Amino acid sequence: MERSEAKPPAAASDAFSPHKDMLTTDEAIMRLVSAVSPVEGVESVRLLDSYGRVLAHDLVARRTVPAADNSAVDGYAVRTADLTGPETKLPVSGRIAAGHRLDRAVQSGEALRIFTGAPVPDGIDAIIPQENTRSEADGVILPKIQPGANIRKAGEDFHKGSVVLKAGKRLLPHDAGHAAAAGYAELTVRRRPCVLLFATGDEVCEPGQDKGPESTVNSNMYTLFGMVRRLGCDARYLGILPDDPARLKVALADAAASGGDLIMTTGGVSVGEEDHVKAAVEALGSLHFWRIAIRPGRPLAFGQIGSIPFVGLPGNPVAATVTFLIFARPLLLALCGALPHIPRRFFVPAAFAFNKKTGRREWLRGSLVAGSDGTLMAENFANGGSGIFSSVVMSEGLIELTEDQASVAPGDLVPFIPFTELLS
Repeated sequence: MERSEAKPPAAASDAFSPHKDMLTTDEAIMRLVSAVSPVEGVESVRLLDSYGRVLAHDLVARRTVPAADNSAVDGYAVRTADLTGPETKLPVSGRIAAGHRLDRAVQSGEALRIFTGAPVPDGIDAIIPQENTRSEADGVILPKIQPGANIRKAGEDFHKGSVVLKAGKRLLPHDAGHAAAAGYAELTVRRRPCVLLFATGDEVCEPGQDKGPESTVNSNMYTLFGMVRRLGCDARYLGILPDDPARLKVALADAAASGGDLIMTTGGVSVGEEDHVKAAVEALGSLHFWRIAIRPGRPLAFGQIGSIPFVGLPGNPVAATVTFLIFARPLLLALCGALPHIPRRFFVPAAFAFNKKTGRREWLRGSLVAGSDGTLMAENFANGGSGIFSSVVMSEGLIELTEDQASVAPGDLVPFIPFTELLS
């Protein structure tokens, strides 16, 4: 990826300079999360349908795993007391496969052929891997081995009655497997929150309906719809709202009455003469805040329309995506009843130089690249404008610059947040 070095901004006024009445990122996230409660309602789903759902209750194991001591390898089951020298020949007088038990007591001075997963009989205290043995016509030659070797003990994964998955866990494929091992075919999960999505603006059109150079294709909704679904919510796209205050108010009021759990829009929340969404929300309910000291995406509105939470994201596609990932994501997880998941930040050296205003948090789009010595470094995308959506598509994550930073020099440690952290 091409390197870029940002030049210091000109002395002219900066539309993105932070104002004293703006919220910090941390303040805004705290207000968003604390303002909502998990949606009510639970349902039972098959394990095969559980991916991405939020577990409603602690999952208590119905069985012990492993249920019995079993062999970790293919080999020979022995009593270590019978191994009297560096090598001992014993007769092979039995065979135990997975799913079967030895139907008699173990005798002194015998070896038993055993296979991975097979239950270990009482009296056996070690399994010798077959590759460490030599077979002969009248027995098998076995080396010395320590008691307990290659035996998986009953309950070493979990015991019946123990909590194997916590309430609020967003279920991944391996969680379904864990639940199956614990004795479950179905899980009780929380209802999915329903997010109602609108685009706004007379210039916005749907794909395939391009009106000419004065129009903007509605790409935001297709990005946001997928991210809402990825975070475990239902998404309903309700169309494009025009720059008409009266029609805006009617559409938002109807949406609030339709049974959704959150209304989300893009565009129309700044201070321009054609930005009507903020005023409509204030007329229909209340606006809790709308300016945050960030870049991209300073105009981000949060409020209520009746009792339904409302989030107004910026219209620029990069700003809409970044603000969704940083601010809307924790709000949606709170609505889902999911345990908080703070995205991990990986501190890596910067492979670029950059200057910024202090007092605001910024997110550059970038990727991890290998330096000359193989060390991973953060490289920012060459063109970071908030309308350049390629900077998201062609990057692996966000480079976060905190409020107190004024510049980044090559080699400075910067926090890198992979998109995979922000979409989980």
